[in-house]
Amino acid sequence: MVIDLIVTKTNDGYTAEVPSLKGCESWAHDEDTVITKILELSSFYLQIPVKEIKLDKARKENNSIIYKLIFNK
Repeated sequence: MVIDLIVTKTNDGYTAEVPSLKGCESWAHDEDTVITKILELSSFYLQIPVKEIKLDKARKENNSIIYKLIFNK
């Protein structure tokens, strides 16, 4: 299964959200931390271990980066 992860640079840090998982969003001061946090949260929502989720950078749009979360469910 493949779902989108959107990381956006804001004035005070970075936000990350997985639009297909309602309420799955996070914030941090740097991009690496926000990705780590959103992967842990996605893992909780999907009920699979974090190590089973692969992250693939898909494209960049303005101040956002679109990643693909790839996993078996």
